Amino acid sequence: MSNDTSDGKKPAPKGKGPARVLAPLTGRPRGASPLWGTVDFALKPHRSPHGQVTAVSMMKDEGPFVVEWVAHHLAVGFTDLLVYTNDCSDGTDDMLLRLEALGLVHHRRNVIPEGQRPQPSALNYAQVEPVACLSDWVMVFDADEFLAIRHGDGRVDSLLDATVALDANGIVVTWRVFGSAGVVGWSRAPVTEQYRMAAPPTWNKGWGVKTLFKFDPDYWKFGIHRPKMKTRHIQTDFPDRVKWLTGSGRVMEDYFKFRGWRSITRTVGYDWVQLNHYAVKSVESYALRKLRGNVNNKADKYNSDYWSLQDRNEVPDDTMLRYSARRNEIIAALLSDPEVNRLHFAALARAETRLAALRQTEAYRELVANLAKASAVPISQITAKPPQPRDKEKIAALMTDVEKRRNAKAKADREAEPKAMGQQVPMGLYLSGTPDPSCNVTAEWAENHQVKLPLEARIFSTTGLALIRAGKFERGLARKLHSVLPKAATVLEIGSAAGFLGLHLARERPDLRLTLQEDNPSLRALMAHIMERNDRLFGPKFHLSDAVLDDPVQAIAALVQRIKPDALLLADPRLSLEVLENLLPGLAPPPAQIIFYGRMLDLWHPGLAELDGLLSELEYGPTQRFDPHIAREFRTASDET
Repeated sequence: MSNDTSDGKKPAPKGKGPARVLAPLTGRPRGASPLWGTVDFALKPHRSPHGQVTAVSMMKDEGPFVVEWVAHHLAVGFTDLLVYTNDCSDGTDDMLLRLEALGLVHHRRNVIPEGQRPQPSALNYAQVEPVACLSDWVMVFDADEFLAIRHGDGRVDSLLDATVALDANGIVVTWRVFGSAGVVGWSRAPVTEQYRMAAPPTWNKGWGVKTLFKFDPDYWKFGIHRPKMKTRHIQTDFPDRVKWLTGSGRVMEDYFKFRGWRSITRTVGYDWVQLNHYAVKSVESYALRKLRGNVNNKADKYNSDYWSLQDRNEVPDDTMLRYSARRNEIIAALLSDPEVNRLHFAALARAETRLAALRQTEAYRELVANLAKASAVPISQITAKPPQPRDKEKIAALMTDVEKRRNAKAKADREAEPKAMGQQVPMGLYLSGTPDPSCNVTAEWAENHQVKLPLEARIFSTTGLALIRAGKFERGLARKLHSVLPKAATVLEIGSAAGFLGLHLARERPDLRLTLQEDNPSLRALMAHIMERNDRLFGPKFHLSDAVLDDPVQAIAALVQRIKPDALLLADPRLSLEVLENLLPGLAPPPAQIIFYGRMLDLWHPGLAELDGLLSELEYGPTQRFDPHIAREFRTASDET
């Protein structure tokens, strides 16, 4: 494909792209069109030590959002933005053409062959586009996707530094699905600041991915979620040279080199990077999109079921705020250009005019009502069906011999590998973060060990929800804990979470004096709902402490001194090894029994063995009464229970 930006009809591109000779970058990107940088402009794109790092995207009528999307990805540190447009009616293409003239974006027309969908058509063009083919690293985006990097300084260079340091040539970035945050009306505020409520990270229906990878068109064909290895290289040693990482910096499993578009439980991770997916935005933004069509021409894609799937607001996520200052500087610079300014505000005015007309229609009122109902669907009831049912036999038939051999070997290696403690501990039962403390629980409830618990997706992880629904929540502890505590013991639980174990103990062992401590306001609020639903009141023998663990060592030591517990149950995730090393020797009087479990064990289990020596010096010995992946119990020699 040539670099012109005309609207002339042409067939879908075929054949090879330009010769891949990667000379050192100067001020002009490799493959840029004659239009690029013809207007002098003070703002310049970043130049990376990793070469030409290109974001490829497709847009149709995204005029109100173009400036923010461009500004954000310039702030993140992409050196080049390559955007294909088709059938725009709101000036999106004109805005991108102007940004190309300013030397900030590469715009290309997506002339779609009959019978083909817009997104695959654009990727076919990109496969032979000089800007893409001569890039060092490439990532494919949709216009409602924004990269959010937690690693280092939050820029692409930091992410690639870490990737290359591990001798890797790609990183598989998992979606975080962001919902409407309850916003109904249209706003000109930045998307990444309006919508800061997301699906839980453990919600596997939102685990689609995009891939930032070292690109060579001789070996790879662009794909929407991941590139496809060209067939002629599969039977060579090339697959052995492919090393991709997960979003947490771990080595991606081998199967993903060949097929797949989603993370799985073993590969999902957000520690380094995530892809924020703003598929719905506000109700009124959604209404505009529903009328406009979409890049894949899917019939009735934007219906209420889609809204239920994408309008996830269970947990807060403020990762994007780290970019606000730099993004706003870039937005101001872009809007200082009179033509970009005119086109941007014309697109906003056009959208707002359309909305004003829409608000007068019965269709708009019906849509708002339907979306309100869709928003109320609990996350536990959401279904996400693939476009076609998964056919394992068909997939197996399509797999090459190389894939089958490698998959079989990987499975055998996993089964043969000794399971370290850290590998056996499942995903935590609770989500991190602090949702709205009011926590108006409307979820369905399920009985677990005679305690009613809500299927509350703002608090419990996917694993936790599944266990609650099955009646198996914290089953190992619930079955055993009440039987190992001394008769008429005073018990202090630090990090009681939703209060399930404390409530269960109070019912099973009325002889105990129980003090629960939890200072997460969301969990305390949920605990109140659970106690009310189970007809249980706090009182002298079943007490909820107001202690706050701003300084865990001082706060817990004070509680122990005041309550004098016989048994100390430690489950708060803030109890790191360093905290415990400072806390345990100073406890007075020392409890006869200490048990570690829950969120504390989930987080710190790999290093708990280091405490054995310290506990031994304090005259505590380990017991074998719990599975060590559920709880670890220590008792003093004088404890004869």
